[in-house]
This record gives sequence, structure tokens and C-alpha cells, in this order.
Amino acid sequence: MTYNSLICLLFISLLPGLTFGQNKTNENEPKVPEYSLPDIFVNLKGQEINTIQDWVNLRRPEIVNLFEDNVYGNMPEAIDAINFITVNENKMAMNGMATLKEVDIEVTNKSQKVTMRLILFIPNKTSSPAPVFLLINHRDPENIDPTRKSKTGFWPAEEIVKRGYAAATFHVKDVSDDDKVTFSEDILSKLYPEELDKENGLRGLGAWAWGAMRAMDYFETAPEIAAHKAAVIGHSRGGKASLWTGASDPRWAITISNESGCGGAAISRRKFGETVKIINTVFPYWFTDNFNKYNDNEASLPIDQHMLIASIAPRAVYVASASEDLWADPKGEYTSLQLGTRVHREVYNMEGNFPKEINTAGNPIHLPYAGHHIREGKHNLTPYDWNLFMDFADKHYGIINEN
Repeated sequence: MTYNSLICLLFISLLPGLTFGQNKTNENEPKVPEYSLPDIFVNLKGQEINTIQDWVNLRRPEIVNLFEDNVYGNMPEAIDAINFITVNENKMAMNGMATLKEVDIEVTNKSQKVTMRLILFIPNKTSSPAPVFLLINHRDPENIDPTRKSKTGFWPAEEIVKRGYAAATFHVKDVSDDDKVTFSEDILSKLYPEELDKENGLRGLGAWAWGAMRAMDYFETAPEIAAHKAAVIGHSRGGKASLWTGASDPRWAITISNESGCGGAAISRRKFGETVKIINTVFPYWFTDNFNKYNDNEASLPIDQHMLIASIAPRAVYVASASEDLWADPKGEYTSLQLGTRVHREVYNMEGNFPKEINTAGNPIHLPYAGHHIREGKHNLTPYDWNLFMDFADKHYGIINEN
């Protein structure tokens, strides 16, 4: 990625504040409009969903299809060939603590090929396959520097490895640039050009989820990785993509959304902070064209984001927020988690419940099937967040942390 491209991405990240000032958005809870949400437990034919069989065979596929058509676009399955090429391996990375693997994932479809670079650090201290965290990275590539000359709290790979987890990541530029002009230059124009002509066609965030799924394809072939203990994580726009990854692909044991806001974990109908109209105007390449129908018209959505979280059930889901990140609507994210995980409790009979009111910062809630925390501070992904995600994973997998 060029210097000019990085400057362009920085400018785009500032557009919500520049284009839609606080006078045009609501960050005042009493001004949230009254709203009603689609019922997770009633399908489009009016049938009540009470059993696991009904959820798996009727309602969950229906919900995923509704999100495909109205929000994230089709998830193409066509792949003619996929190859994994280890282009670099260092068994003494991180001062001998880890093995670094840089793997090119080559995907071919209709004689066109796209290559995605996967960066993976595997802990050396264990002889058994390691559980893994995959980060969908949309920020500066230096955040995921495989040489570790550049280290940031956004991806604290050393700390992840110390906890016994493999640390994996890829940059979204390999599958779809985070740019309204060039977003289609990778998998969309080369592998799935037909999607660009569809109103419900694949777009940027769906392409990122597609990339995460290709990483999972590799994990399933790697003897050093416990693919059945894989977590996908994203921050902000990456968090939107991680939720869609978990909803689209049942191979992920844990799906983690960090401050994903509108189009991620937050309830769209609350119209708090970033709204459907704002996000579609500033980032028109993230979502399917059909999503524009709901600009200032959220009540007409056949789904809302609590249903996205519900579609991940019975697998685990974690939603995190920041106290000063009102643009992402922490309360709306928490409400979505509360309501979406009703499927875990009421269909799968899992134990534990979330308090009615959102917990205060510094008081995480880790249930057997879901987690939540709100961190003091602004919009970011920090080591504090990562430590809580790993604490949750330890409990979920029954890992005894001796560090």
C-alpha cells in the first residue's frame, strides 16, 4: 500500500466526524426513538421456532439469507482451486518463543487468481495443536509486522503467544481495498465479477469475511493449529466483518466484535451515533446496494443486528465496547448481544444471563457462551481488550492459564 493510499484511508476514517457533525446525529439516549424489532423466534411464514431442529433447518438459514440480500451481499462458494504456499518460516521467532509462518493463500476461479498473505505465529512451548485468534486487519500494515520490529497494542502477537494461542492475521487489502474506488480490484473483479452487477452482490465487508474463511481453510490443513478452537476478531469495520464471518461460517468457535457499531453489533433501529444512512453515504462500498433502501428507513428492515448475533448460536460470541465511543453505540451493541443470545439460552438451554442494564467499564461479563465488556476510553483495540478476549477463550476451552 502506498503512502498516498494510507493518507486517503486516514481521511476516510475522519469523514463521519467531518461530514455528519453532532448536530445531525443523536448521541443522547432520551432521544432514541421508540422501535420494535423483528422476532427471532418467528420465521417469515409465521411459524414459531422453539426447537434446535427448527432453528438449524428453518430460522437460522432464513436469517443468514436475509442479511445476504439486504446488508452484506452474497457469499460466493465457487472456488476452482486453493493452494497454500509457505513463503517464509522462522522457527526461532520472538526470541525462540514462536514459529513464524507467512503463507500465501492462492485462490483460483475461472482461470483468475488472487493471493492473500496470512501471517501466523505458533507458540513453541506446546507440542499439541494450538488454538488460534485470527485478526481481520484493516489498519496500517505495520500493526501486523511479521518481523516484529514494529509492535502495537492493536495486535499484541507476543502476548497472544505467551498465553498459548497462535496469533494469525491478514490485511484486507489482499481481498478488497478499504477504498470506494479500488475496493473491487481484488477478488470482486477477478474471481467474482458477476457480484458487482447484483443489487445483493458481494461488497467490501463481505469480501473481508471471505478472506477470513480462506484463512480457516488453511487452519484446517495445519497440524500445528487446533482449527476447532479458532476465534475470529475484528475492530470497528473489521468487527462488522468478523460478525458476518461467524454468521456465514459455522467453523469458528468464537466470534469477537470490538466496537463494531452500525452494521455490526449495534441495533440499527436505535439511530444512535452512526446510522444506516450515514454509513451507506460515507462507505458505499461496504454493503450490498440493497442496504440503501433503509436509509432513514430502518423500521422497514426485515432484520436487525441482534439477529446477526443470534445466527452465530450455538457457537460463542463476544461483543466489546468503549465508554467514549458513542459513535458505535455501546448500549445498542449490548442490547443486541442480550437479545441475540436468547437463542443460546432458550433454544440450546445454555446457562447464564446478561444483566438488564449494561455493565460499567472495568466489569466484564463472561458467560459460558458469550462475553461482554466496556473499556474506559476511545475507539481502539487495546491489550486490555485482548486480555479479556483470551480470558474468555481460556474459560470457553477449559484452558488453565499458568502465565
